[in-house]
Amino acid sequence: MRRCLVSFLTLYLLWAVVAQVNQSLAPWHIYFFVGGLFITYPALVLPSRAGLAANLLGGLMLDAVTPVPFGLHAALFAVAHLLIFNIRDRVPRDDTITRVVVALLANLGLFLVFSFLEITRIRAPGAAWPRLVCDLLCSQVFLALIGPWFFALQQAVDTRPWSRRGAFEREYE
Repeated sequence: MRRCLVSFLTLYLLWAVVAQVNQSLAPWHIYFFVGGLFITYPALVLPSRAGLAANLLGGLMLDAVTPVPFGLHAALFAVAHLLIFNIRDRVPRDDTITRVVVALLANLGLFLVFSFLEITRIRAPGAAWPRLVCDLLCSQVFLALIGPWFFALQQAVDTRPWSRRGAFEREYE
């Protein structure tokens, strides 16, 4: 449970940073979506329950501050977590580049699912696609730039003494 809460605190920090960046970019009508970065580390590194709980809490946090039906982020983050968790034994999960690639693919999938679910709420959906493509490209570049920093932060926080894991437990999770 402690690892879940510590992981959630890093997700909260990520949300605060991205919210400030999005606020700064609002005059240019650019929005960064980094949902893939939210779910990658807990899905690749943490045990199943702790990672899923951290992702659900992160999804609920995003649901509380975005104008989408409540629970949408949490549900999609849970599905993405389970998909990544099932393939994590096939990828080198200690490699930062692999984590960034997984985060980019997850972000692409989540962005497209959100776009297709929410595009029906506007009157002229065809007019929104150029903006969505621009936001997706900017989000992917932003994610690729801050991904290594965020994964290093999560790794450093996860290996602190308060996690109460011994070297044997870290090695064989």
